[in-house]
Amino acid sequence: MSRKKRKYFNKKLDFLPVILLIFALVITGALFIVPSMTKPSVAIGCGGYVDEKKLSEVYDPNATVGEFNGKIVQVPPYRSKAIAQVLGESTETNKRIEVDLANQKVFTYEGDSQVHTFTVSTGKWFPTPTGIFTIQRKVTSQTMKGGDKKKGTYYYLPNVPNVMYFGNGQIPWSRGFSFHGTYWHNNFGQPMSHGCVNMRTGDSETLFNWAPMGTKVYIH
Repeated sequence: MSRKKRKYFNKKLDFLPVILLIFALVITGALFIVPSMTKPSVAIGCGGYVDEKKLSEVYDPNATVGEFNGKIVQVPPYRSKAIAQVLGESTETNKRIEVDLANQKVFTYEGDSQVHTFTVSTGKWFPTPTGIFTIQRKVTSQTMKGGDKKKGTYYYLPNVPNVMYFGNGQIPWSRGFSFHGTYWHNNFGQPMSHGCVNMRTGDSETLFNWAPMGTKVYIH
């Protein structure tokens, strides 16, 4: 091998560690980035993640406006007359709640007898989960916020009344799915929520007072 060729070959060898380092960094980055891009999203209800230790009634008497999907909404001066917040052990009951997503209806039953029929709004921007759940937490008022301002789905809603969180072994109540009253729209009978079951405020108070902790919820 000539001196010139040997010198050129040696220069290429000098760059080999750098090339290998760059290659290793690219591979390492791909191992972290690709899974995060393909990982399925976790279902989070309209209340967002709820900290059990901090769960309590949240009512702001000075709140006058909220925001829903980029629009300012008026917060009515409503204070729930429902039974005070219930945070405790589930009770045995023969009551159950059925949510019919196709028809946007909620039916309640006590034993074999139907008690109520409500027209509701379920998930549009995020689907309401299906399955069998139980009512696990109840508070008469909450502040709810979430969504994405860039996508026009952001919401900040003080004093959401008569909130009943439901969950099961796969979807814990702390993910924020619930039944609750609604003051920011009146489009009941069509999907309008971020995963929760939106109810007319009067209907939500009726359901809150009727359904004890531990009530079964069937969503289909």
